[in-house]
Amino acid sequence: MLLAAKILMVIAAIGLIIVILLQSGKSAGLSGAIGGGAEQLLGKQKARGIDALLGRLTVIFAVLFMVFAVLLGYFL
Repeated sequence: MLLAAKILMVIAAIGLIIVILLQSGKSAGLSGAIGGGAEQLLGKQKARGIDALLGRLTVIFAVLFMVFAVLLGYFL
């Protein structure tokens, strides 16, 4: 049981790293910093497609990683 939790935690950690690295940056230098404020004020639509999917996967992998970390900390 403990070995399975360790393996699942490593898988969650690797998945979290990969998903974070696949995401695009929120700003693109100085032009992104200037344009980013205007997009928030004007209420631009949320990201769709792959960016939304990667955002959801990031949350899922982060929650899994935290749950396995707490479980392993409790049982060790």
